[in-house]
Amino acid sequence: NRCVECDLAGQDLSGKKLKGAVLERSNLSGTNLRDANLEGANLKGANLTGANLENANLEGVDFYKADLTNANLKGANIKDASGLKQTR
Repeated sequence: NRCVECDLAGQDLSGKKLKGAVLERSNLSGTNLRDANLEGANLKGANLTGANLENANLEGVDFYKADLTNANLKGANIKDASGLKQTR
């Protein structure tokens, strides 16, 4: 699964198996990724503004320079994910 700089804004990808996907610099704003398996995916520089990642498997995902503004990460597995910044 390789889709560099793709526009997937607002798509329903809930429950999809995207393990190891390369979505570098892609637009995933407002995308529904609830319950999706993104284990080991490359989301470097991706726009995830307002994305729903509830209960998603994000283990080992690379979020370097990704925009997660207003993204829903409730219940998501972020074990070993990199590039995440904690905000107050």
